Amino acid sequence: MESIKWSTPTFSYKGNIFSFNPAKNFVSLLFHTGAKIPGDHAGLEGDGETARVMRFADLTEVRERSGELTAVLQVWCRWKDQ
Repeated sequence: MESIKWSTPTFSYKGNIFSFNPAKNFVSLLFHTGAKIPGDHAGLEGDGETARVMRFADLTEVRERSGELTAVLQVWCRWKDQ
């Protein structure tokens, strides 16, 4: 599901997954509870207790890393379906 939260598109499935945050030189996906997503996901950056971020410089990078993003989202859905 998509909604506008925190003035930005936010995607959810049994909880907030990520918010889309465009910046001048990149786009970031803020995974609100990314630190809790099971498994090792190298593309999720950050070292805090809760949030993680995936950053993309351009559409080419989004395409190149689409498998990585898809894998994170699949893990999220399986985790939330338990």
